[in-house]
Amino acid sequence: MRSRWPPRGAALIAGALPLVAFPEPGLDPLAWVALVPVLLLLRASDTPGEAALRGWLAGVGFLAATQYWLAPNLVYFFPFAIALLALLWTGWGVLARSLLRGATTPGRAALAVVAIPAGWVLIETVRSWQWLGGPWSLLGATQWRRPSVLVLASLGGVWLIGFAVIAANVGIAILIMGRGAARPVGAAALLVAVAAGPLWSATRPELPGTPVVPVALVQPGIGHEDLLTRQEVLTRGLGRPVRLAVWGESSVGDDLTARPDVLDRLTALSDSIGAELLVNVDARADGGAIAKASTLIGRNGVEAEYRKTRLVPFGEYVPFRDQLGWLTRVTEAAGQNRQAGDRLVVMSVDGLAIGPLISFELTFPDLARVQASNGAALLLYQTSTATFQGSWAPAQLASFGALRAAEAGRPVAVAALTGVSAAFDARGNRLAWMPAADSGALIVDVPTAGEDTVYARVGSWVPVVCGVIVASIVAVAVGRAARAASASSRRAEAIGQSAGDGSK
Repeated sequence: MRSRWPPRGAALIAGALPLVAFPEPGLDPLAWVALVPVLLLLRASDTPGEAALRGWLAGVGFLAATQYWLAPNLVYFFPFAIALLALLWTGWGVLARSLLRGATTPGRAALAVVAIPAGWVLIETVRSWQWLGGPWSLLGATQWRRPSVLVLASLGGVWLIGFAVIAANVGIAILIMGRGAARPVGAAALLVAVAAGPLWSATRPELPGTPVVPVALVQPGIGHEDLLTRQEVLTRGLGRPVRLAVWGESSVGDDLTARPDVLDRLTALSDSIGAELLVNVDARADGGAIAKASTLIGRNGVEAEYRKTRLVPFGEYVPFRDQLGWLTRVTEAAGQNRQAGDRLVVMSVDGLAIGPLISFELTFPDLARVQASNGAALLLYQTSTATFQGSWAPAQLASFGALRAAEAGRPVAVAALTGVSAAFDARGNRLAWMPAADSGALIVDVPTAGEDTVYARVGSWVPVVCGVIVASIVAVAVGRAARAASASSRRAEAIGQSAGDGSK
């Protein structure tokens, strides 16, 4: 059997290259070139089957590298989950091979520049479903530190940023392997993809000047025997008045209905600092059910509550527990399903409308958009990444705050029990950042200025357009294959009929 070159392992390694664009500051520009090796390997595939295999290997490399921090929790299930999810890249591999090998004319090159990014965005959309683990490691998320690129999120969400990044990679690939008139198309695609954000940013007016709201983000860290007392001490020692003090996810481990003494401590704390508290109750109720709830507490007790609606698969519940419950014996899957809430809630803090969301919900664009449309002027997230300390998961989770702010046109604050606490203005510019290794109370003067973005009004139109593009290409390919098969069948019949006539 003829050996294949480049070896298939090269696709696995090439797929892992985008890892460098995620965790380290300053390396995010590499996302604009990181997929070029994968694209060249796919183009070099001898057959569609080989391209599908290389696409799958690239998907395995990409997912394993960018979500390595899940391995200690999923244990033996991790390679199986990665291999299964990476199947999404098989069709993309075939699509990329076909379009890049055919990119010999300006029209075909232009089709490749549009359709290959559309296929990738479609993959990201599918794997962003809650039941598949959520939207981690999206290529568009690598650009959260780049305000001139982040601005694209206000038009089409993180999906439009990802489309631009992939289009730039495709443009470079066409420049490398294209011929004649196809190369200018690659150069034009690269230029448009890179310049679109800065050009849109230059046309936007400044946000209006508005009063700032002092918000305290309390990050106690891990290793405290009495977590409640630690958070009380940090909150009492803020040093200056605030409008609201926010504690992280699972910051209160007692059911406040069953523990009035704990509620009394919290109301007394609110009274002493002259501000409301947004805590997060993660406790078993009298009936045995467990839920996570953002709870607003004032000097008179509980004022409002929001129960987490989007739970972490296996981390907070096990789908089809009757069939998959055995996973709790070999992984860190939840021993009991938490109960999900059924609606989003907007709360009022001294006239300021806040939209609370919890941890995993920070990764989903639609929730922030709905909270903004419901009237929230400030989006607040309570998080905890104690399980993933020492990895880059805490920083990635906090970085989603910049994306959600730019998409929804609302300032965002993230309070971590453990992990990274951060705040961003309504365009995703970073206001504050407390690293995972630190603990304390971070006071941020959050500007209340916001804006109604195109994405907030229209929603996720980019994945819909990408789906139409890919479906159209598939439909055309299937139609051509059917016509070719029909023509071949007619020729075979004609030959058979001619042979029959000659034998008479």
